[in-house]
Amino acid sequence: MLGALMVLVLATQAATAQPAWPDRPVKIMVPFSPGGSTDTLGRLIGRHLSEAFGQPFVIENKPGAGGMIGSQQVAKTAPDGYNLVISGIASHVIAPAAPGAPFDPMKDFTHIAMIGGPPVVLVVNTAVPVYDLKGFIAYAAAQPGGLNWASSGQGTHAHLIGETFRAAANLKMVHISYKGGGQAVLDLLGNQVPAGFMALPSAKAHILSGRLRALATTASKRLPEHPNVPTFAELGFPALTARTWFGISGPAGMPKPLVDRINAEVRRGLQTATVRQQLALESIESDDFDASTFTQYVKSEIDRWTPLAKTVSKAGH
Repeated sequence: MLGALMVLVLATQAATAQPAWPDRPVKIMVPFSPGGSTDTLGRLIGRHLSEAFGQPFVIENKPGAGGMIGSQQVAKTAPDGYNLVISGIASHVIAPAAPGAPFDPMKDFTHIAMIGGPPVVLVVNTAVPVYDLKGFIAYAAAQPGGLNWASSGQGTHAHLIGETFRAAANLKMVHISYKGGGQAVLDLLGNQVPAGFMALPSAKAHILSGRLRALATTASKRLPEHPNVPTFAELGFPALTARTWFGISGPAGMPKPLVDRINAEVRRGLQTATVRQQLALESIESDDFDASTFTQYVKSEIDRWTPLAKTVSKAGH
């Protein structure tokens, strides 16, 4: 009995002697290049977490394979909270739908907190004589061979939104794939392509300046900065309510108390004036999800988009 008591005491002492997390810098993997929305949000949340926890949250960019290279690196680390990743619909829903994906986005990750994301917008350049979605549908239907439209890349969320709209409106439209929203916007402005589906931040400045005309967004409600731009849902396309979302995740098996602690701090950060101001600049809608709800959301997005992502991948259009 005395021996058992000593073992219990020693175990308790060992547990209480373990350093509190975090006792050293935490790495946040951004699985895309610097400068994009993923990077901006990663650095924004990283700064808040650094201030909140008193340790550096260091951003590392590792782009490639639709975000899977950097994400896979985090999936292989210990679930101790020192390696996190900015997850999202691109890296944890669309890219893993391809054959031979190096990880399972549900089994290989702990999904911790939702950050949010911008809607996708349908824009036309000013040479296109349409001013609303009804006019756009009529104009597209009248084009011999189909209307060309741009997206930020083959298999991106914007591409899937465009394909969903094309099918729902029963239109013949020809997808033109670009390597990023920036190049697509340049060709829209130059009238090399008449229309495009893209994440709103890519086109926002040109919409506000009047050089591009926004016809509808996939937001859940009209945006304060674009009060005259309707949502697809209010125009009769409820299936086109969506956003290019981002979250924060870690390797599978992270302890629930640690997950809940990070989740609570991310959610608190999203309510601060500095973060809210930046989110508004990026037209980002956020949700106050606990870890369980965010995990369910990721699963629902996988169920929603994987079939179309696989179809688009096979068709190559």
